[in-house]
Amino acid sequence: MSVSAKICGVTTPEAVRAALDGKAAYLGFMFFAASPRNIAIQAAARLAEPVRGRAKVVAVVVDPSDAELDRIAEGLRPDFLQLHGKETPARVREAAARTGAGVIKVVPVSEATDLDRASDYESVADHLMFEGRPPRDATRPGGTGSSFDWSLLAGRRFQRPWFLAGGLDSWNLAEAVQQSGARIVDVSSGVERGPGLKDPALITAFLDAARKA
Repeated sequence: MSVSAKICGVTTPEAVRAALDGKAAYLGFMFFAASPRNIAIQAAARLAEPVRGRAKVVAVVVDPSDAELDRIAEGLRPDFLQLHGKETPARVREAAARTGAGVIKVVPVSEATDLDRASDYESVADHLMFEGRPPRDATRPGGTGSSFDWSLLAGRRFQRPWFLAGGLDSWNLAEAVQQSGARIVDVSSGVERGPGLKDPALITAFLDAARKA
């Protein structure tokens, strides 16, 4: 049975084309200055034009201000916000109401007790995302390729659909899905030939693996 996939941090038409040709379900655009995948809202809006109706457009943000949310909502009109910071459940609710977008709330994981935080967000987020907690000296909260013990998710039940993220690539995806039970996966650095440089061939390979997982 295939899993749905999100290609995150796309910045070029070639990456968008590879993601759409490979039937990605979500495409993520990163709005965070410290990320090598950071993109201007206007540029993201142009790249998102062919995506609409074929995949969901996701705006990835980290503890965004109201002004930033307003600019993204007006300029990009995303289907989802991916909240990657320390947003409280109340802030998640505010962001959804302010933008009219669905919300994917990221929960960083390094040990089993981290999964318990999901319950704080299940009433306010549309989806959860479990991602490997980045190293202590990391300059950004995600996209670092940090993984975690996927078997921590085995048999767990959540009230919302959830993504598995962090350290995935076409070579380990089948094992990750088997161990975790994930039905939706997210990849960024695992389809790059360098920081922020998406490789269309790697995107194609990852989406092929997702179909076979």
